[in-house]
Amino acid sequence: MATTADIKNGMCLDIDGQYYFIVEFLHVKPGKGPAFVRTKMKNVVTGRILERTFNAGVRVEEVRIERRPHQFLYKEGDDAYTLMDNESYEQITVGKSTINGVDFMKEGDVVEVVVKAGDETVLYIDMPVSTVLEITYTEPGLKGDTATNATKPATVETGATVRVPLFINTGEKIKVDTRDGSYVERVK
Repeated sequence: MATTADIKNGMCLDIDGQYYFIVEFLHVKPGKGPAFVRTKMKNVVTGRILERTFNAGVRVEEVRIERRPHQFLYKEGDDAYTLMDNESYEQITVGKSTINGVDFMKEGDVVEVVVKAGDETVLYIDMPVSTVLEITYTEPGLKGDTATNATKPATVETGATVRVPLFINTGEKIKVDTRDGSYVERVK
């Protein structure tokens, strides 16, 4: 158990049986009345933002979490993904909904699995911020199409579609931001 004095960014709390990460907090000591802590928290599962105010000194239940690197091995069906712990070599199978940026994950990628320490419950899985993917299909590009910010759809090796500049061709490698699926740069 922790108190509101221990609250800091990145801390995970158990509130009404759901887990929340502290995104922002502010200790407020008004001239009149008791001090309080105003927080902005993000739900681990749904991603919804919750704003909550705690009186100073109130006990909150802290959840200890661990981040572990895992390697993506293979996909089973449409919704099951098998990952291997890089340290213990144990394999786990998780659902598609727990992986952030799943559309850009290819076999062999190393992802970060966030688990609740103690009972080893997988909370969510994060892809690296960017990944390099090969374009499997796009309309042919024209030389000199670099002056405008016009884009075209391109299918990458994972099957996802990314908007790329007109000069990108099939077979080239590009860097993709896994958080929003946007094109970053061409990789030589």
